[in-house]
Amino acid sequence: MNETIAIQDPFGKATTGKLAMWLFIIMDGLSFGGLLIGGAALRIAAPSWPNPGEILNIPLTGFNTFLLICTSFTMVMALNSIEKGNQDGLKKFLMLTMVGGIIFLGIQIYEYSHFIMGSPELTHNLAGAGFAGATNFIPSTGTYAAVFFATTCFHGLHVLSGVIYIGCILYAANLGRYTAKNTDRVEILGLYWHFVDLIWIFVFTVIYLI
Repeated sequence: MNETIAIQDPFGKATTGKLAMWLFIIMDGLSFGGLLIGGAALRIAAPSWPNPGEILNIPLTGFNTFLLICTSFTMVMALNSIEKGNQDGLKKFLMLTMVGGIIFLGIQIYEYSHFIMGSPELTHNLAGAGFAGATNFIPSTGTYAAVFFATTCFHGLHVLSGVIYIGCILYAANLGRYTAKNTDRVEILGLYWHFVDLIWIFVFTVIYLI
């Protein structure tokens, strides 16, 4: 009997889906680590580097960071709801998490549009940061801009994927597919979303604050 249980459940309570997500998180975490370490190496090699807040809007992105952290809480509440058999709570908190992710992306797009379109204030800030003659802030502006866009765009792609992922789980929740005894897919979604939130804290710290 014990041998049969061991064969059917070789990893204890961890399902194959959770193990696959953990493997993905480890591999993707290494990708982000490579981006951040590569950016740090380029910064060390650069003759000059803008000071924090000289070009990037730290207050706006600080709010965006707080918003993303709040979506981790709503994701926890979504899982907690379905573990208690509360399907309405699951749907409500999944929706709040998805809306938070969409707002995060909207603010990021606003920030990008400001950099790409340019403005007299941005031109002044760029000149003060050592990019004299630049009228907008795009990847070709310099190493600093390339590091910024590569790292934040890569993370933004993960947030977009997460929003779509949440939408798929929310659709299934509306069909009543999850119960207190069937929460595995919601847990796996939570692992991914918490990973995306945690990575952004590192990105915000390294790219915006340091």
